[in-house]
Amino acid sequence: MAEKVEGTLIIIGGAEDKKGEKEILKAVCSKINKEEDELLIATVATESPAEVGAQYRSVFESLGARKVNILNVSSREDACANENIEMVKKASLVFFTGGDQLRITSMLGGTALYNCFLERYEEGCVFVGTSAGASVMSENMVVNGPGDESPKKCTLKMAPGLGLVKGVIIDQHFAQRGRIGRLLVGVAENPQSLGIGIDEDTAIEVNSEGLFKVIGSGAVYVIDGSTISRTNVSEQYPNEVLSIFNLKMHVLKSGDRFDIKLRTPFAEE
Repeated sequence: MAEKVEGTLIIIGGAEDKKGEKEILKAVCSKINKEEDELLIATVATESPAEVGAQYRSVFESLGARKVNILNVSSREDACANENIEMVKKASLVFFTGGDQLRITSMLGGTALYNCFLERYEEGCVFVGTSAGASVMSENMVVNGPGDESPKKCTLKMAPGLGLVKGVIIDQHFAQRGRIGRLLVGVAENPQSLGIGIDEDTAIEVNSEGLFKVIGSGAVYVIDGSTISRTNVSEQYPNEVLSIFNLKMHVLKSGDRFDIKLRTPFAEE
């Protein structure tokens, strides 16, 4: 069961290699027929859509993708435009760039384009997100919270994401920005959800069964709060240091696999 993982969802921790071996972006391109399928770059999260879209188009074309289009959504009006909906309907793969994850949900939430994204995902379209585009893939996403310091009880801001992968909270640029503390807060507040922290130039390929495998040069950290026996999470004394007992954590490298439903890691074979 754990040996076959073909990603219908690729979640990248940001800063993926675009100039060297491009391992992750090659894996993205491998999910489609590069001659015939349309790859759609969604620049919703960024405030520099022309620049970011052109950069990714150049990279994907250099990897052999022949039909690369860019979806620019800078207003909710754009998210209701028929031409944009038609672009999503024709796409075999949608790639969300980095930027601000709240731009994605606030621009798309409740619109015809948002519904089209969900329909296409159910139909088998591959969805990819990097950085902010990674965080938004989960049901509940991290919006803001301090890094590089001891976790505090009520310092994390969260919001609903796109909900393409269930039962997890995603955080990105993980080791590079010292985000272990804020993900611990997220899991302490929502122990039913797995916390998944993804390093830069690292990704997980998730299939429809909830199995994922790690690719890239860094690590993926899975925090399981189901075994927590005690925590001091509450709205009182919000700046108090967070206390958690009996938390479980797994650290995975490239090739390792994880079953989200069973909350079980598997070594590379």
